[in-house]
Amino acid sequence: MKRLALAAGIFSCLFSFGQNNIAIIPAPVSMVAGAGNFTLPRNIIIEAPFDAGLKQVTAVLKERLSVPTGNKVTMGKANATIRLALTGDAKMGKEGYALSVTTKNITIKANQPAGLFYGVQTLLQLFPKEIESAKLVSGVKWTAPVVEINDSPRFGWRGLMFDVARHFFTKAEVKQFIDDMVRYKYNLLHLHLTDDEGWRIEIKGLPKLTEVGAWNVKKTGYFGTFSPPAADEPKDYGGFYTQDDIREIVQYAKERFVNILPEIDVPGHSLAAVASYPELSCTPAANTYRVRSGEVIMDWSRGAPPIALVDNTLCPANEKVYDFLDKVMTQVAQLFPFEYIHVGGDECPKNFWEKNDQIKALMVRENLKSMEEVQSYFEKRLEKIVESKGKKFLGWDEILEGGLAPSAAVMSWRGVKGGIEAAKMKHEVVMSPTTYAYLDYMQGDVVMEPRIYASLRLKKTYEFDPLPEGVDKQYIKGGQANLWSEQIYNMRHAQYMLWPRAFAIAESVWSPKEKKNWNNFFSRVEKHFERYDVAEKKYAPSVYEPAFSISKGADSLYHIALNKEVDAVDLYYSFDNSFPDRFYPKYTDKPITMPKDAVNLRVASYIGNRQVGRIVTMPVAEMQARTRVVVKK
Repeated sequence: MKRLALAAGIFSCLFSFGQNNIAIIPAPVSMVAGAGNFTLPRNIIIEAPFDAGLKQVTAVLKERLSVPTGNKVTMGKANATIRLALTGDAKMGKEGYALSVTTKNITIKANQPAGLFYGVQTLLQLFPKEIESAKLVSGVKWTAPVVEINDSPRFGWRGLMFDVARHFFTKAEVKQFIDDMVRYKYNLLHLHLTDDEGWRIEIKGLPKLTEVGAWNVKKTGYFGTFSPPAADEPKDYGGFYTQDDIREIVQYAKERFVNILPEIDVPGHSLAAVASYPELSCTPAANTYRVRSGEVIMDWSRGAPPIALVDNTLCPANEKVYDFLDKVMTQVAQLFPFEYIHVGGDECPKNFWEKNDQIKALMVRENLKSMEEVQSYFEKRLEKIVESKGKKFLGWDEILEGGLAPSAAVMSWRGVKGGIEAAKMKHEVVMSPTTYAYLDYMQGDVVMEPRIYASLRLKKTYEFDPLPEGVDKQYIKGGQANLWSEQIYNMRHAQYMLWPRAFAIAESVWSPKEKKNWNNFFSRVEKHFERYDVAEKKYAPSVYEPAFSISKGADSLYHIALNKEVDAVDLYYSFDNSFPDRFYPKYTDKPITMPKDAVNLRVASYIGNRQVGRIVTMPVAEMQARTRVVVKK
């Protein structure tokens, strides 16, 4: 018995050691670490069955193994280093895989090429961080730990939305976005192709959509606060995808097992279309409208839906609108093989409709009692158009208002309430709530982040569960995160906003719910920060930085509590305008008091003797803006 206990103890230590040195995101279903390591030979041989779907799988594996290592990679069977095998294990499903790493070789098995592709992504995460390098790296031991992994996704819909309408991103940048997302087993790219700021897809027979609708005046600063463009300012900022571009992007995604969901956002968010074809509007003044550059066009003081200062809607009472949408949907359906078309439906202002005689006549004719029913009339007609093209109809949860189109699917963004309601009505649902999944939100304190109207920190994002309690899982297709681009002008900043929060969403939609653990997850995130440093990809260090809770007491002094996401972080601070390091006063989880004449508080974050995050400066002016007065009796 002692021998057995000793053997069990040794195995337990080996298992713990192996697990601690493995940092896979998203966490696999099952992982058993063994003793020892596999070492890549100078001549790497990959064995794979002949299958058209495996072409890109082997291409990715060959490139990722050869570029940083300098090793030779060839295809063959004899003495194979890495073996890819298609099998027939029902437990794996369409996207699952089994990965076995021994001291001698590596085997990945799956039912479908997609599973092998995801197995390859996991395998690459087992090698040293330098495997992420885009150039040759010397002096690295190219080893992977011995491990047995069995894995498959929790949900079939694992999405990221990329808003290319507010700011245009090139075809090459969209491909880069796809390459980044598939490393974390995302399989759905939602392209937001149209909005007030741009129409980004060529539609044959409607040339003004891209001649006019794809271009605006470039502005820099805070979106939504820009001055209205002057008549003499050039409208040369933007761009669009030709239909050949779309075909190329779709094929690129397909080879990486990604479906692309196109979104044509109507009837609101349609100023680019209206500026191109004013006859689509209910409002005569539409012939003076231009594509938005980020100036104020809505009054949000009363909440949603907003009060429109400019009518950015298509007119539900105008038959030309349905002819227009038929042309658009015909071509969109032909370009995108995915089974759904997203039609938007969100944040549609109705104040211009309320005053319009055409809308009033429509309400009488169709016995519509409210503006919500007017939009529902529009959605139901659009659903018939979309279905006539052989596609399924999907919209944001506002399409529930006024009555849901018969077979519509709902993407729930205003929390999970709309998704729960739709699921109970037996409609398909994708969960994408602002509460957890809006990656354009600030991820740290407002004094450090590009300012936007809400915040969402990494730890909160990690709490996302696409399947609420009490909801029939057969109606929840999965979940996705959304990257709206009002404040995102380039790909480097897009990366900053995505990562690490997109790691959290990836784990929420792939990994078993019971596997989720914040401390374990963040320990793996830190390893992926190191990999991103090697890859020279941008990410946000905001998780290391404090959130400030500020109050002003009866003593008229500011009292500041520093809240942490990561327990291991130590916070050091200064009030004397100098830049703190770990030799400065340490925050002890009790509010600190701002000296009477100090002008700012600076905070540095450390783990041990290593600075993490950035030095955060909190000025007195910002404290004044956010304080609440506490009066002690």
